[in-house]
Amino acid sequence: MKKLFAVIGDPISHSMSPAMHNDLFQVYGLDAHYHALRVRPSDLKDAIKGLKAIGISGFNVTIPHKVEIMPLLDRIDPLALSIGAVNTVVNEGGDFVGYNTDGSGYVKGLLSDIPTIIDRSVLIIGAGGAARAIFFTMAFEGAKKIDITNRTVSKAADLIDSCPYETNSDALEIQDAEAELGKYDIVIQTTSIGMSPHINEEPLSLHFLKSDAFVSDIIYNPLETKMLQLARLKGANIQNGLNMFVFQGALAFEKWTGIFPDTERMKRLVKSQLGGSQC
Repeated sequence: MKKLFAVIGDPISHSMSPAMHNDLFQVYGLDAHYHALRVRPSDLKDAIKGLKAIGISGFNVTIPHKVEIMPLLDRIDPLALSIGAVNTVVNEGGDFVGYNTDGSGYVKGLLSDIPTIIDRSVLIIGAGGAARAIFFTMAFEGAKKIDITNRTVSKAADLIDSCPYETNSDALEIQDAEAELGKYDIVIQTTSIGMSPHINEEPLSLHFLKSDAFVSDIIYNPLETKMLQLARLKGANIQNGLNMFVFQGALAFEKWTGIFPDTERMKRLVKSQLGGSQC
């Protein structure tokens, strides 16, 4: 019998996940299909009951359900529990088990371009859900110095205080982060600033960025934000959000099938699908 997988969210028609996962099912000869399902917030509880009733093998969770789905699941992975959000659900013997592959996908994608994060000084821009997943996962993986800057600095401080893993972190005002930018080896942009159609915006000045820094922006539409363009001009190595999207999907696929897929193929497919769409 064909196995069923899905992504639930609202809106959802823009998602590139079905194209990516259905291609992988075909490549690996798996009798499975992946659907995009629009689920309104008011229907989430009934939707989860329905997905369990039909025996769905697994599904992804996107905006706005990543937090609200948690009390509807049977079990939650400890890292996802600490992050406070779930983006991947696996049917394990009839139980729906929640995981978060956003942070792990980001770190795995980052480590495809740099050798380590453990002895690096890191600055995260933003204090929202993506920043939380990335910050907690980097701390969990052993990064010791991770500062956070945000327009509302109290949110950065709250994020640091809520982290259950040991790390040396400071919450910075944007102007202070700009002035001290030269001390960071890795700069990670996690906000929506610079995303299409607002492609001329940047979250902070890179005037003091050092030339051997690594600058990462989780946006991939456009593939090179203004921030990444400016970082490249200063000599820094750069990475867009394509790696995060692909690797979080690859980790979900592995949890469902036991196969870690060809991420280079996934990147090529997503690039071919890009035409103003976002995950």
